[in-house]
Amino acid sequence: MEAFVAGLLVFVARVVNVSMGTVRSLLAMRGQKRLASVISFFESLIFIVAISKVLQNANNVWNVLGYSGGFAVGTMVGLKIEERLALGFAAVQVISQTTGEEIAAALRKAGYGVTQLVGEGLRGKVHVITTVANRRDIPAIMNLVSAVDESAFVTVDDASRVYRGHLQKRGQAEG
Repeated sequence: MEAFVAGLLVFVARVVNVSMGTVRSLLAMRGQKRLASVISFFESLIFIVAISKVLQNANNVWNVLGYSGGFAVGTMVGLKIEERLALGFAAVQVISQTTGEEIAAALRKAGYGVTQLVGEGLRGKVHVITTVANRRDIPAIMNLVSAVDESAFVTVDDASRVYRGHLQKRGQAEG
């Protein structure tokens, strides 16, 4: 029983450690240097504790399974945490065959900066609407677009750096 509990503790430590590492990496890619640095300190501290526990008793299969399993689960947990935090910005591009003006108007009314272009698609003229917003606003943007044109083609890309332009202030979104 003691061996199992030790393995369970290693598992929990690895889940926390790897989750922190995943979030740290994503924050660093989004330019959040200070927060990534703070997380890295605690991440390495937990790693040292976990690996030393495994190396002290490498014959305990529960330690080894806890270490490996914690790595796998920690990766999933870290990605879920980062997804819920939705830090950073995203570039949203909407392509509509008929309702570009209405989509752009709805986004502007909600406080988003919008750039409109006319393009040529497979079936002729299309409206291309682009906005850059906080990642946490993506569901609201999708709701606005879908309310106007459920068949609009939408892509969302990570915008790792954003300079100037009109960005909506947090809590400003309508609808």
